[in-house]
This record gives sequence, C-alpha cells and structure tokens, in this order.
Amino acid sequence: MAVGALLPSAGLSGAAPVTPGHVVYRSPPSEAGHEVIVDGGRISTDTIRRVLAGDDLTFTLPARTSQNLAYARQGALEHLSEGNQRVYGWNQALGPLHHAALTPEQQVAFQKNVLRSHASGVGKPVPEQVTRLALLLRANTMARGHMGVRPELVQRIVRFLNAGVAPVIPRTGPLGTGDLQPMAEAGLVLTGDRATRNTRAWYQGKMMPAHQAVRDAGLGAEFALESGEALPLVSGNSVLTARYAHDVERATGLLDHTERGFALFMEATRAEAGSLDARTHAERKFPEQANVAGRIRELVHGSTWMTEEGRQAYEAHPETLGSHTPRVQDAVSVRAAPHIIATARQTINEAWAIITSEANASTSNPLLFCDRSRSRSRSPSPSPSRPRFRSCEFVMGGNWDGTRIGHAIDAFNAQMTDVALLLHALGERLMGKEWSYGLTPNLVGVWSDEDKAGLNSGMVQVETVAAAVIPEMQTRAAPSGVLSRPVKVGQEDHNPMAVASVQNLDDNLERFEKVLAVTLMMTAQGVDIVQHMNPAKGGDPYMKGLPMAERTEAIQREIRRVVPRVTKDEWLAPHLKNMIAWVHSATDPTAAEAPRRSTSTKGSSVLPQAPHHPSANNRRGTPGRRP
Repeated sequence: MAVGALLPSAGLSGAAPVTPGHVVYRSPPSEAGHEVIVDGGRISTDTIRRVLAGDDLTFTLPARTSQNLAYARQGALEHLSEGNQRVYGWNQALGPLHHAALTPEQQVAFQKNVLRSHASGVGKPVPEQVTRLALLLRANTMARGHMGVRPELVQRIVRFLNAGVAPVIPRTGPLGTGDLQPMAEAGLVLTGDRATRNTRAWYQGKMMPAHQAVRDAGLGAEFALESGEALPLVSGNSVLTARYAHDVERATGLLDHTERGFALFMEATRAEAGSLDARTHAERKFPEQANVAGRIRELVHGSTWMTEEGRQAYEAHPETLGSHTPRVQDAVSVRAAPHIIATARQTINEAWAIITSEANASTSNPLLFCDRSRSRSRSPSPSPSRPRFRSCEFVMGGNWDGTRIGHAIDAFNAQMTDVALLLHALGERLMGKEWSYGLTPNLVGVWSDEDKAGLNSGMVQVETVAAAVIPEMQTRAAPSGVLSRPVKVGQEDHNPMAVASVQNLDDNLERFEKVLAVTLMMTAQGVDIVQHMNPAKGGDPYMKGLPMAERTEAIQREIRRVVPRVTKDEWLAPHLKNMIAWVHSATDPTAAEAPRRSTSTKGSSVLPQAPHHPSANNRRGTPGRRP
C-alpha cells in the first residue's frame, strides 16, 4: 500500500505545490506592477523581496509627499531660527560632544564632517542588492516627514535607485543601529564628496570608483547637504533591517530545501509514515508544524518504500539487515523534524512583521513633530493643498535603537543552528547499517565487485565536513544582544550589538548551506543504494516494482543533475563544492551565477540553470531604470 493511502492529505494549510523535476517551488511575489511608491508607508514584504531579487523596479517619490517634506523642512527651520530649541545634530554636535553648539555657518560644514568622520567601517561589503534595499528603506523613513530633510535629499536617493547605482558599504562598524558607518560611506557617494574619491559603487553589475559610476549613470556629480541632513542619513537601522530581510529570504530557501531533503531521507531509510499523520500535527495546535508536515506528506505521497511491504522487500536479505522486524517508530530526529523546522518557519513569519514595521517607521534621532493647524509663517497664505503648521518641535529619543531586531536575529540564528543539528543527525543515521536500516557502511556503492566497504571508504569524510561545521555554528549562535558595553564616554552606555548578531547569522547561513549540501548528497547516495541493491549479478534489485514517490524521485533527479552517484572511491571535493554552490544559488536571492555540474571521472557535462527563484530572469542585469 502506498504512503498516500495511509495518511490523510485533506485540509493542508499552506502546502507548497510541487513540480516534478525541480527542488525549489516558490511562487513569484504577488504584488502587481513594478512601481514602488516611496511615501513612508507602503514598503511591503513583496517589495522587499523584489528588491533583493533584482527586479526591474521604478521608484517614485509622490508630489504630495515631496510637498509635505518641504513644508516640514520649512517648519523646522522657522522653529530653530526663533531660538526655541537646541537640537542634536542640527545646532548641536554629536555623541559625547553633543553639548557643543554650532553656529549657522558651522552647521553646513558639519554635514560633510559627519559623513567623513563616521565613514570608518571595515570588512567585506554588504551585497549590492542589500545595499539597494537599505537605501530604499532610508528614503522611505525620511519620506515620513519626521526628520526635517529636504525633499531633494530623498529624491537624490530615489534617483540613485532608479539609475541602478549602489554605494559599496562595509559590514563592520556599528554597534546597535547598523547604519552609522555604512550609511556614512553611502552618504559620501550620494553627495559626491571630492575629498573621498576612493569610495566605490556598483553600476551595471560592476564595482567601480563611485565618481565614475555616478558620472556614467548621468547623475549630478555633487549634492550638498544642508543643515541637519547628515544625521538623518546615518541615524537609524535601515542597513540592519535590509541585512535581516536578506537573511530571512536566504533562510526561507534553505528551509524549503531542508523539507525536500528530509522527504528524500525518509525514502532512503524507508521511514514510518505515521509521524506525518495530519491528526497528530493538528493536535499540537501549532499551524506551522501542520504546514510543514503537510508539505512533506505531499512529497512522499505514493511511496511504496515507506510501507511494511517496502521495508520487508529491502530489509529481509543478508546483505541488508537479514530480517525484517516492524519498525514501530523512528528516532526522534525523524519524528520531530516537522516541529523543529516549523519553529524556524514561525520565526520567519514574525521576522517579516518586524521588518515591514521597521521599513515604514521613523527610525532616527531626533524626530520632528509639527502641529498641522495654523501656520505662524509670515509668508503669503498657503494654497488649499498646503499643510498649515502652528508649531514644530524636535524630540530627542531612541527610535534608532536596534534591540528588537537584534534579539530577534539572535533567536533566529539559534533556531537555524538547531535545524542544522537536525540535518547532521539525519546524515549520521545514513552512515551505519543499523541506524539506516540496511544501507551499506559509509554509503559505499553496490554496483560492481569493486564496490566493497573496506576497499572503499565511501562518504565518511563528506559526513565529517558537516560535523566540523556544526561546532562553528554553535559557537556563533550565542546571543550578541546580551553583550552590551558602554562607549563614547558613557553617552552610549547601552548598545544592542545587533550588527554582531546579523553578522553571526550571515555566517551561519553560509555554514548551513554546507551542512545541507552534505545531507542532500549523502541522502541521494542512500536512495541510489536502495534502488539498486542486489549483489547477485544479473538479479533484479530488491525494490523492483516498488516505486518511491513521484515527487521525491523528481528531487533525486534534480540532485543527480548536480552531482553523480559515487560508485567507488573518487575525488569527492569537486562534487561537494558543486553541491554547496547549487544550494547557495537556489536559496540566496542575491546569488549571481548558477553552479556548474560536478562530473564523475567517466565524463563531463554542465548543469542546467539552477532552479527558478522569483525574478531570477532579472538578476543578471542592472537593477533599476535610468530616470
């Protein structure tokens, strides 16, 4: 009896459609059209995904938003001209020097000084599409009208987005907000500061001197900031939020592949299908767990391997286990996998709520608030469409702080590390005859007399690559959010260290790719062994006439397009590297190239294009359009 007959499949919530021949099945974003409105309140999850995927988008600052920014700017300047308030970053200096007053003349020079002094970050650059997203988020939060900047500054950023120019910004430097050093570096490019001509930018897929990119894109060479505009550019968490969104998208793809790899593992070990029973998962009252189990259940639907008939056919022979005993239940890693994966899935849902909230919020310091009722301006009466400001006031606060994001990233990092531990546990089960229920030791091949364990070591050293990566992940999964330390003479005496959190997550997702690649490669080898096991020359395989599920068979074929089965000992490093590259290409929306196929020593071929990711057709070109 096939698995589908044993397990109810009705009522699956959110089950992903499965197309034979592909491992990644992700629907394109649902947002219609390609215009992004930058007005402070409309950046959606779909918009963020489109930017990360490199879609050809047009960014627009609406006339009404531009008008509101101009009036808020006027209100701010009128408020300050009356000497009513000393304001951080406007007529007062920054950080531990915030008590130092600035004259009107000094305020203009101060803008350049802020960018130059704060552009002190180091480390490898943030990916181009993540930088573009950070610019969009910064323009959008400015467009809310609570930072006092001119509409021309927001429009300058929008023009960069439309022209496809992205400053090269560093990863390392900020403690809690994520913006200070990298956005100062971006600010140097946006303003065309001639004293910093060594800055660089991306344009048409190439990294080049920033002044060359700006010139070639037809943007004005210089753009001077005015009073109070440098701080809104660098104070906030737009880079942090963009990096968080990128990691969430990467992790989503990795979990997609984890589910499919787990379904293939269940086939290779002829697992008990009862652990996927919809009734069990419904009783947990955890929707994501039911969804994960439902998707896996759909993948193994129709399998005869995961039945008593299939287990009996394979396990009763001396070359496997020698006898078949009813399984009763599988190990914890198998039975609890839907719950473990679902825990990370639920956190992804929560992450998008945080990301879209931050994307449409005023995340800076200070903020400007104006009472829109009656203007105190001596200028002529405004038109009916003009807001009337009775008064404006700056409020110094802590909206730039990244604590919420940092702690969320720390928790997510721990959960993804736990899923990697699950993958490693599954891979370890494949290596021994007893744990795998009859696979060959070390997954040594079964295709000729030369394929003997002992003479051949099999995939044991591939498995230890994952074992070596795991403690690195565990070390970097420790929360950075509890490592606050005071800086700047106590002016910043609590820091969420959220940039350290996101860098840990960045690096651990890269390690996750390795662990997942190892598990997929080993699991596919196990499936091949089950399909072909029969040492008797000329005899039929033990599983003849007992098919695996159609969808898991499609996953197997996809993996075999990337790496060959291993018959006898050969050089495995190229195969594993190509498997890792394929996982990266299929799961990272900013990945540039599809990997080439790993070849056996008997021939060579090239892997077809990697599985389709939303907007992959646009990823190779220049993002954005010329204005």
